[in-house]
Amino acid sequence: MPEPNQHIALICNPTAQNSKALHMAAAIAGLLKGQNIAYSLFTTYWPQMWNGITQAWIIGGDGTVNHFINQNPYLKLPMAVFAGGTANDLHFQLYGSIGLEEQVMRVLQAEPQFVDVGQCKGRLFLNGVGIGFDGAIVRQLLGKKKRPGKASYLLTILNHIFRYKETFAELKWKEGQLAQDCFMISVANGRRFGGGFTVAPKAVVQDGLLDLMVVGAIAAHRRIRYLPLIERGEHLALPFVQYHQTGCVVIQSAMELPAHRDGEYFSAKRFEIRCLPHHFSFLL
Repeated sequence: MPEPNQHIALICNPTAQNSKALHMAAAIAGLLKGQNIAYSLFTTYWPQMWNGITQAWIIGGDGTVNHFINQNPYLKLPMAVFAGGTANDLHFQLYGSIGLEEQVMRVLQAEPQFVDVGQCKGRLFLNGVGIGFDGAIVRQLLGKKKRPGKASYLLTILNHIFRYKETFAELKWKEGQLAQDCFMISVANGRRFGGGFTVAPKAVVQDGLLDLMVVGAIAAHRRIRYLPLIERGEHLALPFVQYHQTGCVVIQSAMELPAHRDGEYFSAKRFEIRCLPHHFSFLL
């Protein structure tokens, strides 16, 4: 049974006209009202204080969740995320394919469970950091209206996959190191990026580790052949792919590299990325 005296904050993205999230928030509010559970709906601003709030339910995609955790990096309230965005990889990792009413009932009955978070350049992420080709794709999508799921990501990949040039990078982590030309470097907390690409198929958000996946040099005309394998998470045995698990990794390059944290674009020559175990709690 739901705990007595609950007061749930329903959090929508206050900066975007996201009709999907707004309609979903209204539906969730109706379900909570039917259960006589108190709630507050935030659609134009987010609370600065959490007095009286017992849970935070985030209604939006990976970008909304990323913005929320970085605005509230030390939040101790149990959270839930509902798939109200264009990319919902975290939601899929935590809840799988589930209907809205079923998820509401499940979350109301759930006990909080701790999950890990990653940190890079002072910012937090729940899915992962993509460096190189992955970052260049996110850079190309800046300011553009995104289609649901992986459609926007996939179209941009197809437009740039033959032109992107590998960059030499040095990587060091506790258990090893390497220095080579890199097409793509992913440092993952969760399994999926880009609206459904299973970049890190072994990743678990509760294991205290980050999953490092390095794609080396690939001839341009061969890249399109391997894209479906990365989408399905079947790429780890490829000869130009290295996969490691670690708590912290440092990546350096002489050139500025394009990158993203859960879809948030940035660039750098040096990246220190670490796992913060059991940092947030989610209602699973």
